[in-house]
Amino acid sequence: MAEATHAGVVTPDAAIAQAKKGELLPVYLVTGEEQWLRDQVVAELRAAALGGGVAAFNEDKFTAGETDVEKVVAAARTVPMMAKRRFVLVRSAERWDSAASGDDEGKKESPLDRLMRYVAEPVDSTCVVIVAIKVDGRRKLATVAKKQNFVVQCEPLDSRKLATWIVGQSKSRGHAIAHDVAELLAELAGPEMAYLDDAVERLSLYVGAGAPITEDAVADCIARVRGGSTWDLVGAVGARDLAKALTLLFDAYDARDRGLPLLGALAWSIRQLAKFQAAMDAGMGQDEAAKAAGVYQPFRGRELGQKVKAFRPKELERWLLILAETDLALKSSRRPADSVLDDMLTRMCGRSAV
Repeated sequence: MAEATHAGVVTPDAAIAQAKKGELLPVYLVTGEEQWLRDQVVAELRAAALGGGVAAFNEDKFTAGETDVEKVVAAARTVPMMAKRRFVLVRSAERWDSAASGDDEGKKESPLDRLMRYVAEPVDSTCVVIVAIKVDGRRKLATVAKKQNFVVQCEPLDSRKLATWIVGQSKSRGHAIAHDVAELLAELAGPEMAYLDDAVERLSLYVGAGAPITEDAVADCIARVRGGSTWDLVGAVGARDLAKALTLLFDAYDARDRGLPLLGALAWSIRQLAKFQAAMDAGMGQDEAAKAAGVYQPFRGRELGQKVKAFRPKELERWLLILAETDLALKSSRRPADSVLDDMLTRMCGRSAV
């Protein structure tokens, strides 16, 4: 059986590792909200199942709600042709979750329950992959999948893990990336993993083979906001120089993206300072506090130490709250984006009650 994380749930990494070893189960239930992870798992399972065979003869793809479940079962029971395995994919299985079919006696049975009869006695020469965003946990298919460890859960990564994931994706493409730069990229391009993966790919092409992915590369390729400009803006707000802050905002603002990359870069900078300040308040030395903030270069740690002296206690927390409210306003309000950002800077430059 596949490696399970808890309660019979298999991680995407474990399922992919299993596929690369060629150790396939006859049935997989791939669920979860993160489509990029679902697609990665399905692609690896397909490659492993069809490896060495002719895909045209040994692959069937179905969409629930557009085909009868009996056709899926028939395809799964078909003998491979000039290959070791067949691959049968069922997409959007959540459509069958509430569906039912009746007979003359009035009994109702969900297509998923009918599919469960095959799952109970699967054909070893076929790999059946059932994909759904969510399946009712009360369904027998869901309970058996957990019990027998063939459910692969593909949920969005916790925001705290995105930077580590970006480091791994960059490394797999042959690039080093500092953890704080990965955090910046997560802030700018996250949390959707498909977009983040595309951002890493664009950065890989931009910097060239073997070159590190730097903050400048992220600014040029993804954010169109220079790191120095962001810190200048932080400094102006810290000095409560609203005129300078508004000028810097005007220079960096791009109406095409409603200022969201600028907001993301600003939030990343302030979050770094807040983490550093909290670590220093907890008694850490400057180098340890810098690492707690995701900064591992000594000179960057010294820079944070100088910057954080300009801020009063709780000031950074107040700013982060304002930034969160601004993010919501930019994404949901009909107000002009530049007006929303102007109000943000006015509030940030104002005196806190603390």
